[in-house]
Amino acid sequence: MNSIEVDHLTKKFGDFTAVNEISFQVKEGEIFGFLGANGAGKTTAIKMMSGLLQPTSGTAIVAGYDVVTQPKLIKRNIGYMSQRFSLYNDLTVFENMQLFGTIYKIPRKELKKRIMDSLAALDMTKQANLLVHSIPLGWKQKLAFATAILHKPKIVFLDEPTSGVDPIVRREFWNLIYETASTGVTILVTTHYMDEAEYCHRISIMADGNIRLLGTPEELKQQVGVNTINDVFVEYVKH
Repeated sequence: MNSIEVDHLTKKFGDFTAVNEISFQVKEGEIFGFLGANGAGKTTAIKMMSGLLQPTSGTAIVAGYDVVTQPKLIKRNIGYMSQRFSLYNDLTVFENMQLFGTIYKIPRKELKKRIMDSLAALDMTKQANLLVHSIPLGWKQKLAFATAILHKPKIVFLDEPTSGVDPIVRREFWNLIYETASTGVTILVTTHYMDEAEYCHRISIMADGNIRLLGTPEELKQQVGVNTINDVFVEYVKH
């Protein structure tokens, strides 16, 4: 079953085409990598799929809802995490999660349990009352992810979520991604780290608003005749 179905999705800003008739599907529980250089159109595509930006043409069905006619329902059924993490530094860890849980209208009694269960899973129970600005970047990253899935969304969009953190923390974060995907949650992730792309079930490579390559990491490496996704990217950009 597909969680995301995109067909000729296009976004134009005046005469500039940011996303040009892209088409792809993402299966339930799949980790789908969205790769490309800055300006390739990744973030614009994600904004359309998450109901934040209306497409110029084309269609997209996300979590069973149409991005054009049902954007509010899409927002209720997805999680979103950007590289800026969207956390409030002057609130505590618990208060951040409580705020987002309230926005998603999780019942008060259930919300507290979900928050404490999430913090326990992250081994952050002792940090619940610390202000966010006082905790390390790696913890902020895990907290932002836990907050993005607190309302139990069907799909999570991760826009360069590991930017600026060290390799060990990145690996720990990917363990969280795998654990979440194993429960049936679909994850679409953008990243500049080519080694992370190897962790995805399938990946696409965008350039100039178009999807140029699409397949599993192994398929793309065989197609280009190289050993790593980084080499795929380099060879692709070279040509």
